[in-house]
Amino acid sequence: MAETQNEARRIGEVIRRARVLQRRSQKDVASALGYHQSKVSRLESGRGTDDVRMLREVAQALNIPLHHLGLAAAPNTTSDLEAEDMHRRTLLAAGVAALAVPTSPAATHHDLVRVLLPGARPPATGQALDIDGLRDRTRVVRHLFCTCDYAELERTLPGLIADLRQAAGGSSGTAEASGLLATAYQTSVSLLLKRADQGNAWLAAGRAMAEAERSGDPVGLAASVRVHAHVLVREKHTSQAVNIIRHTADQLTGSYDQRPPRYLAAVGLLLLRGATAASRNGDRDTTEDFLTEAREVARYVAFDRPDAWANFSPTNVALHQVSAAVSFGDAGIALEAARPLMRRHIPVPERRAALWVDAARAYSQQGRLADGYQALRIAESCAAQDIRRPAVRELVADMAARDRRRTLPALHHFSRQLGVPA
Repeated sequence: MAETQNEARRIGEVIRRARVLQRRSQKDVASALGYHQSKVSRLESGRGTDDVRMLREVAQALNIPLHHLGLAAAPNTTSDLEAEDMHRRTLLAAGVAALAVPTSPAATHHDLVRVLLPGARPPATGQALDIDGLRDRTRVVRHLFCTCDYAELERTLPGLIADLRQAAGGSSGTAEASGLLATAYQTSVSLLLKRADQGNAWLAAGRAMAEAERSGDPVGLAASVRVHAHVLVREKHTSQAVNIIRHTADQLTGSYDQRPPRYLAAVGLLLLRGATAASRNGDRDTTEDFLTEAREVARYVAFDRPDAWANFSPTNVALHQVSAAVSFGDAGIALEAARPLMRRHIPVPERRAALWVDAARAYSQQGRLADGYQALRIAESCAAQDIRRPAVRELVADMAARDRRRTLPALHHFSRQLGVPA
């Protein structure tokens, strides 16, 4: 049943991507085919269909190669007809399954999702639960995220969370164990958002907030508010994100010369998340307010290492200035701000990759697809796994689709490598 649903979702995603790249609405496609919009919506959401003929018509309307939908080029032979009949049964079964069970997360992070779920505590790994060892393991997962080793991070996080839950639970649990667990949950939020799994990111964000409150650590609480706001931004609730960041930051900002570095880094990152949220909301004044305050914080602290608890520095503030300009569509301003950063050593791979991805977006906004492609290849050299996340793959697909004359064969080859051919 899981394979059936996965196939239906794969086909739905192929159809959705083709439609979006052609800038057509579901209603437009449905009208062209003589169907109701709900039929196209059902296909794209991975709920299947019992009509292979409709799949063929959708493929023709959106110029999708038939084999991308699992269809034969010309089902004239008995074997071809049998194959299409099997395909029809598969998609029909997927439709039934979609009504019966909720959509399951991707197989690659089942273990992580399972350890986030409420209910019985997951089994511990059997490793020692002394606080020094747990602190070291938490530092390792932060390093894995900063170096964009997402595959290893997904393998490592579930066991760490299980052990931290055991250490933090019960009457013997310590405030530090709760704080470390909050950090593990915050890292889970960031990873799940990289994987475009906003639903489970909500779950992890709630758990991060609860553990941060248990720890009584304002630094951990600020970090949990930050990842909660990140999820809100991804779900396009940008005004709410700005409000909760502003409310939290107002209680933490000021007296920077008297604050410890870890405190300052948490506040600085919270302010940068506010800049991101405000820029996505189209609010230039609020964006600049957040960036200005973050620059002030950065006068007193600079964490710029992959093994740091948090990465905040003047460089990170400058990187967010570039990102904000891209969000506003100010491609020229973004590239002007990015150029000195391109010549600077940025020790954190995740931040280096972010710079070049933002540069690629800016080049794409200017129609400079060749420069955008080169920027993406540099980003790939910084952090290969980061380039394969859904948001970047969508950027590559969009750039390849805009190269209608195929003047950049390397770009099209790259899009095929990422599984998003134009």
